Amino acid sequence: MVQKAKILLVDDRPENLLALEAILSALDQTLVRASSGEEALKALLTDDFAVILLDVQMPGMDGFETAAHIKRRERTRDIPIIFLTAINHGPHHTFRGYAAGAVDYISKPFDPWVLRAKVSVFVELYMKNCQLREQAALLRLQLEGGGVHRGAEEKEPAGLLAELSARLAAVEEQAEALSKQLDDESADAAAVATAAHLERKLTGLRRALDALEPGAGGSAAALPSQG
Repeated sequence: MVQKAKILLVDDRPENLLALEAILSALDQTLVRASSGEEALKALLTDDFAVILLDVQMPGMDGFETAAHIKRRERTRDIPIIFLTAINHGPHHTFRGYAAGAVDYISKPFDPWVLRAKVSVFVELYMKNCQLREQAALLRLQLEGGGVHRGAEEKEPAGLLAELSARLAAVEEQAEALSKQLDDESADAAAVATAAHLERKLTGLRRALDALEPGAGGSAAALPSQG
């Protein structure tokens, strides 16, 4: 069963959070509320999120300050942030949002369909990255002698490599379809760049698997970093 991605919704107004939940409920993911920047940072200490929807105007710690804290933490600095604002202060204000690390800056009122489509792209990228990490972890476990037992006996190395190769092929196929979808929809540059990063990871993992085929002379040291 595929685990749902978590989406963090940050706004000091309950009615805005309710509206975001109504818009994003169709994605069938886990929506987490935070009514302040401090509450958002607390949630980020323990949970992993696919994307953050962050209101700019909040009392106390505003959206820009909250984003700065998120980007300073190693654990959370790569989480995509979409800024939401009720006031359009012009290009300077928008530039400040991107400078704070946002992948998008949307003024209210916004088109619910557009917002849902943007969020769904980052959820898909997150899920593909999770699949990739799981496959890499399984491969490392087997190659380092961790030995995942299947019933009374272990799988032969050749059979294990074939299984891992098949699983990786499925992820590669999904990643390729996602990249084509992004090209067709003229998606945000940040989403396209993230998809390209995922494809590079997949290429490195495929290269490592190919090196482990009999006669290729590969070893566990050939595995790519999944950072």
